[in-house]
Amino acid sequence: MKSTITLAFAGIMTVGWASQAHSEDYITLASTTSTENSGLFDAIVPLFEQATGIEVRVVAVGTGQAFEIARRGDADSLLVHDTAGEKTFVENGYATERADVMVNDFVLIGPASDPAGIADAQNAAEAFADIAEVEAPFTSRGDDSGTHRAELRLWDEASVTPEGDWYRELGSGMGPTLNTAAAMGAYVMSDRATWVAFENPQHLTLLFEGDDVLFNQYGSLLLSKARYPHLKRDLAEQWHQWLLSDEGQQAIAAFEVEGQPLFFPNAQ
Repeated sequence: MKSTITLAFAGIMTVGWASQAHSEDYITLASTTSTENSGLFDAIVPLFEQATGIEVRVVAVGTGQAFEIARRGDADSLLVHDTAGEKTFVENGYATERADVMVNDFVLIGPASDPAGIADAQNAAEAFADIAEVEAPFTSRGDDSGTHRAELRLWDEASVTPEGDWYRELGSGMGPTLNTAAAMGAYVMSDRATWVAFENPQHLTLLFEGDDVLFNQYGSLLLSKARYPHLKRDLAEQWHQWLLSDEGQQAIAAFEVEGQPLFFPNAQ
């Protein structure tokens, strides 16, 4: 009887150890709300997990917050869209490598009546200046995300300091910001992927697109093993390399919403 109990206990412990070991086969990925809200991760993460057995646990926040999470050592990997910020992150020793993974673009959304007339603007800066001139309602994410940082650069290019009742900084993600814009009939800058996947446009429509300054690059970063020895660098590197591989790039290219591709791979 004693040997039977001993064997049973050993079996339980073996299963426990196996489960614990398996539970370690995951990475925490700090990334943007656009990659999550668009459905991209729902499409490509399972393919990576099937290929490697490594689970990806996504923390979807604004790019600035994603940087902060990674800076604290609370994420194994980083996928964001602020190239200048990413390069600074590497230069400051928090990451050892960054790579272009995919691209899409920003678009300017507003009420179909277009009170600021931005549909006729010659460039994005002119569109922003037109909105400010008539003080048409504008909803800003106001959350230090990649989208918010790009928006602030455009206000600067337009020589406008956005302030006053017409300019609403929300401190929220892209989806909630679009919802607020729809409720207010306001202008808003969005990444194209989240806009296409957005299900509550009401009277909003896409009014301006195509300016080169609306280019939206996404990059993957490998965090520094020397600075963060506790992170799962080997697993994170497999994710990083998979994104750049033919398989990962094809998975990104294959992702569509309503027949429209939302991200374009560029690490070939």
